[in-house]
Amino acid sequence: MMDGGKKEEAGPFHGGATWDKRKEEEEGDSEEDDHHQDPPAAATSFVPGPLLSLKDQIEKDKEDESLRRWKEKLLGCLESDLDGQMEPEVKFHSVGILSSDFGEINTPLPIKEEQSNSVLFMLKEGSEYRLKLTFSVLHNIVSGLAYTNIVWKVGLQVDQSKGMLGTFAPRREPYIHMLEEETTPSGALARGTYTAKLKFMDDDKRCHLELNYSFEISKGR
Repeated sequence: MMDGGKKEEAGPFHGGATWDKRKEEEEGDSEEDDHHQDPPAAATSFVPGPLLSLKDQIEKDKEDESLRRWKEKLLGCLESDLDGQMEPEVKFHSVGILSSDFGEINTPLPIKEEQSNSVLFMLKEGSEYRLKLTFSVLHNIVSGLAYTNIVWKVGLQVDQSKGMLGTFAPRREPYIHMLEEETTPSGALARGTYTAKLKFMDDDKRCHLELNYSFEISKGR
């Protein structure tokens, strides 16, 4: 917001002589400072520790019962649930869609091959909807789980969305995550059948799910 009072102008094109003089003084100060600079400190190299499974991390403090229990509470799992595997695994149980048109429809995962070629759900034009994911994390912490959703119609890409789900630790109860709300397009050209690919990857470029599905947009009320 603009200030009501008079603003002081600045820059090389205002008061040129003064700006040049100030520049010379700053350069002189800089040269003087260079002579008094402390010698550079010895470079220190950081060597990260080896990747440990959650089971190994918990066992490191096995003699400290309170610390072990705190770790298990923080992770949301028990030591008996961990198998020492290094790589995290994300197991998707279902994908659902929520819409004011029909409520909620859930589809168990993985879907059968014939389902990927058939219409998974139908939406009215101009309607709002959200995708709902139910999944579990196994073995280790999964970092930076993100998704991309690409949509095609008659072979042409018409939409692409992406987002971050987050970082998740193993636990007994599955996670439930809602993707951002979206609105279907309207008009005669928007109606018809679409194909889509929903993909989930983590920071280490591991692909945990690649789901091909189809849906239909029909005429609104």
